[in-house]
Amino acid sequence: MPPKKIVSLYQITTFTAMKIVILFCILAAGLNLQSRGQLAEIKYGDNLSAGHYLTSGGIKLYYETYGQGEPLLFIHGNGGSLGNFSNNIPFFARYYHVIAIDSRAHGKSTDEGDSLTFEMMADDFNALLDSLHLDSAFVIGWSDGGINGLLLAIRHPNKVKKLAITGANLWPDTTGLTPFVYHLIVSGNDRLIKQEQTQKVRNELKISDLDLYQPHISLEQLHLIKCPTLVIGGDHDVIPVRHTVLIAENIAKSNLWIIPNSGHSTPIFKKDQFNALVFSFFKTPYRLIEGFATFQ
Repeated sequence: MPPKKIVSLYQITTFTAMKIVILFCILAAGLNLQSRGQLAEIKYGDNLSAGHYLTSGGIKLYYETYGQGEPLLFIHGNGGSLGNFSNNIPFFARYYHVIAIDSRAHGKSTDEGDSLTFEMMADDFNALLDSLHLDSAFVIGWSDGGINGLLLAIRHPNKVKKLAITGANLWPDTTGLTPFVYHLIVSGNDRLIKQEQTQKVRNELKISDLDLYQPHISLEQLHLIKCPTLVIGGDHDVIPVRHTVLIAENIAKSNLWIIPNSGHSTPIFKKDQFNALVFSFFKTPYRLIEGFATFQ
């Protein structure tokens, strides 16, 4: 899709900038599949036969489960829902017990509180695993879901077997996000502030604030992550490549994958590569590469 079409879409919408990115990508992917007659029969994110609710800390968290095997938790990005992983859940459900969740204040998960933090969300995912009597899980996080994955591994280290994140950032400025995207979030936030503050707008503003003012993860906190971690980014991601590299450099057991000719939506537009490489990462024991091993 030519960049000029994406920009024009941003200009006419009133949603937050990050929400626009995800919704546009999902729409584009859906149209592409529809044109090939390959739309999945299962509507992920709205499949009540696989859906469940957990009431925790005054909120209701919606999640869906698929497949059998070791548990694998999917965490979506800002303004999205578990349905964003429609290109990935069917693949991984062949090998794992997939648990895909709508983050608080997103999708079918409800949260009437005034505040929202990534730390709250990471604790939600820990509570969900506890409620399912799971001592640990593999985790895939995209965008804000990647941030949540990092914080889950930091705050509840025993809960994460292996972590794969794509398009995550550590702090909210023009070094953690590209300047273009950061200013889109600022302008989107300003538009929401000027609207009538209905419950829907207040929730959208709370979600927009999340990316405008958070996260605040230090490099020292990354040093606390003990699980093997695959850090992923597109070479034209909304997260600068140097920032993605910085994340990988500060996690002890990390692998780094920068995808060529790719933006932020790696689980959609690079789905085949994404699914295969993340699966291989989960299945392959972590190998420390240093000294003479760097020649291999």
